[in-house]
Amino acid sequence: MTEKQEEIVLERPADNTPPEKLYQRLIEIVRKYRPSEDLSMIEKAYEVAKKQHKDQKRKSGEPYIIHPICVAIILADLQMDRETIAAGLLHDVVEDTGMTLQELEKEFNPDVALLVDGVTKLTQINLDVDKVEQQAENLRKMFVSMAKDIRVVIIKLADRLHNLRTLEYQSPEKRKEKARESLDIYSPLADRLGISKIKIEMDDLSLKYLEPDVYYDLVEKVHFKREAREARIGHIVKDVSKYLHDRGVEAEIKGRVKHFFSIYRKMVNQNKTIDQIYDLFAIRIIVKTLGDCYASLGYIHKMYHPIPGRFKDYIAMPKANMYQSLHTTVIDEEGVPFEVQIRTEEMHRTAEVGIAAHWKYKEQGGSGEKASEAELAKMNWLHQILEWQNDETDSKEFMKLVKSDFNLFNDNVYCFTPSGDVKNLPFGSCPIDFAYAIHSAVGNRMVGAKVNDRLVPIEYILKNGDRVEIITSQNSRGPSRDWLKIVKSTQARNKINQWFRHEQKDENIDRGKELLDRYAKSKGFGLGELTKPEFCDAVIRRYSYQDWNAILASVGRGGLKESQVVSKLIEMRQKEDSRNLDDEAVLQNIEELSKKPELIRKSKSGIIVKGIHDLAVRYAKCCSPVPGDEIVGFVTRGRGITVHRTDCINMMNLPEDERARLIEAEWQGSGDKETYATELQIFTNNRVGQIVDITKLLADANIDIKALSSRVGKNEKATITVSFDIHNKEELAALIGKLRKINGVLDIERAQG
Repeated sequence: MTEKQEEIVLERPADNTPPEKLYQRLIEIVRKYRPSEDLSMIEKAYEVAKKQHKDQKRKSGEPYIIHPICVAIILADLQMDRETIAAGLLHDVVEDTGMTLQELEKEFNPDVALLVDGVTKLTQINLDVDKVEQQAENLRKMFVSMAKDIRVVIIKLADRLHNLRTLEYQSPEKRKEKARESLDIYSPLADRLGISKIKIEMDDLSLKYLEPDVYYDLVEKVHFKREAREARIGHIVKDVSKYLHDRGVEAEIKGRVKHFFSIYRKMVNQNKTIDQIYDLFAIRIIVKTLGDCYASLGYIHKMYHPIPGRFKDYIAMPKANMYQSLHTTVIDEEGVPFEVQIRTEEMHRTAEVGIAAHWKYKEQGGSGEKASEAELAKMNWLHQILEWQNDETDSKEFMKLVKSDFNLFNDNVYCFTPSGDVKNLPFGSCPIDFAYAIHSAVGNRMVGAKVNDRLVPIEYILKNGDRVEIITSQNSRGPSRDWLKIVKSTQARNKINQWFRHEQKDENIDRGKELLDRYAKSKGFGLGELTKPEFCDAVIRRYSYQDWNAILASVGRGGLKESQVVSKLIEMRQKEDSRNLDDEAVLQNIEELSKKPELIRKSKSGIIVKGIHDLAVRYAKCCSPVPGDEIVGFVTRGRGITVHRTDCINMMNLPEDERARLIEAEWQGSGDKETYATELQIFTNNRVGQIVDITKLLADANIDIKALSSRVGKNEKATITVSFDIHNKEELAALIGKLRKINGVLDIERAQG
């Protein structure tokens, strides 16, 4: 047996540990891998951070300085350089204290200031559904910062991990928001960088706050018969150790139980219960050489019966993050399956901390060495994302591309070119995905494909080991829009959309104008009266496009719905009209109405109309506004002020002589206590049990249904109308999101008049 390899562990200090003890632990960790290095920069960073944060507290009541020290400890566990650890200690001083970047650079050096600046910008990311444009733009900024210095994102990952560890002190809404953001963005980033130690802990902590029932059920079931399982693992480790030793293979062998999110993902992807998951526990064999990896695999298959189809060679075909290992699943003498992972010490180090295992910042300063080809290959995915952000003018579409590419539930398939190159594609990919993985020009000129020397249709689902030959033609007219319905890879979808944008931009602009003009006329407006420069600018900002032509082109190609654009233009037109009202006449009407409160209903959460608080109002039944909706008041003859949504069809189609009766209105309260009537139209495929599924979901959400009706058209498409009470728009949006996941649901709309 080899001398035991030092285990890579991310420390999690006990709560209420004094800052001085945490700092001493940080220095101890750094001294282990940098025994002779001058640590004065780290010591100075600690003193500066302690001084800047001296009067600040965390939500837990602890001194704020504990957070940056714990972030620095995580970075030290990853064996990062002193500049990175210093920046970890200082990462919040610019954002949360009075210290400037210029002062930081003067006190330390440009490297530390650059890192702190990068992390400060990243903290602005907020995946709130009500701030989609801001979220998308900040996502762009994040990848640009990463391209300048990858250490920025490693600090951010450490920062996010410690925040997740202390998430219990946040509000329930904040916990879910941060956990979802971590699962969608930061955990996949850690995975792409190969830092499994951070990814695994992030996944489990995110699951704990997003699906607490699932998490604690997994904890209970995994720990059930824990002693028996540990005894079995210990027995297997002992037998394998002796078997390999007797055959001259030096190895370190460890047993482990799979982490909870990994189990949960398999249950979701494979639609299985925990009892049906094969590899709840595994052993890891760490050997000296590459030859020992394959020799050990042969010996393991002699010792235990391998399960067919459960072998993966990630050494010959590494994952996108350069992870390398042999995986096989075998059955022991008691008939219990378990997974075996076999790798060298270097592969193990890379698997645990990824790019941090090699990164010595060689491109600027540092050792002055060039980054190796393997290290550069690790960053190819980042260069691809940066290319997307340059090509994609729509920030929201860019965000969709990234999140789709990062999807944690995606599996991969490995296929070969005729020359033997390996292409790694999402599970379910077709030859079109393969063509665009080679080059966008190959995809754009593709006219057919051969798989294993046999012609196949373009929608053929590729399988592991397929040898794919793409047939191209200079006479090809380019990709078809139908391809977007069958491709699986983000890269292929982006390249196809890019082709249509570039090849048909003028055509799309003309078509966009035509669609907007037609829709505007259906609402009683001419497009010319809606496209004032200030109105167009509001639409450009709302949907994060570069200019008005980009909006028109997006409408023309189907990226934006004409109804979205026209509704926003009409809203801006109505706001301008409301500013030109005769205020004295409207206020006189309001005074007269306020003397007759018996005619109208008191606002539940409070409405502000033209600066007057607690005005008696009624809610329009045609569009059923709820807190969070943009609203407008309408002076109704003899009935007071009626509040409508701004996208209510009745308000959009008001005659010119009636528009003077509109008055600005806004919500005064949050709507968390009172409930408000609303109505949804759910368009579905007609199937037995559809209404049962919908009503069950509403009942589980504690929604009291007021009315429900259903009708089925000739095309076997059903329209289900359901009325109920809700607290606010956020709750309604969450409910609609769940309803959309019901099998057969095609679309959902709110009442609009």
